[in-house]
Amino acid sequence: VWLWGGTLEDIHRTLQYGIRSGHPQARFSQMPAFGRDQLLTPAQVGDLTEYVVSLSGRPANTAAVQRAAPVYAANCVACHGPAGLGDPLQGAPNLTDREWLYGSTRSDIKAQIQNGRGGVMPAWSGRLDPETVKALAVYVHANAAGQ
Repeated sequence: VWLWGGTLEDIHRTLQYGIRSGHPQARFSQMPAFGRDQLLTPAQVGDLTEYVVSLSGRPANTAAVQRAAPVYAANCVACHGPAGLGDPLQGAPNLTDREWLYGSTRSDIKAQIQNGRGGVMPAWSGRLDPETVKALAVYVHANAAGQ
């Protein structure tokens, strides 16, 4: 899953500086905790869950999807885009594919909308020499279907 892009250069940068690693050049994104922080009501979180399920091409509650369309437009489009395709410049995942870092069940999706999540990857610069970081980027790119 190439949240930050799968080119050799993208992979190298991610390995070098990390994600939410504390390094000044680390990649950073933040999924809001829409439910926990009361940005959306519980009913809106439930409807938005159905909307995300529908974006991935699975059967979803039509009425909930319709109610959630303006909620998605107002709260999610800036990162995930109008069609849910995501944005590698922001590390926002594609919601239309079958790749789910935190699970694809309705419960998993609802928990993500409710609480937000964001993993951490350490910065390898300073831990590994520059040649090793570059070699690791080439290895990941070649063996993980890089773009």
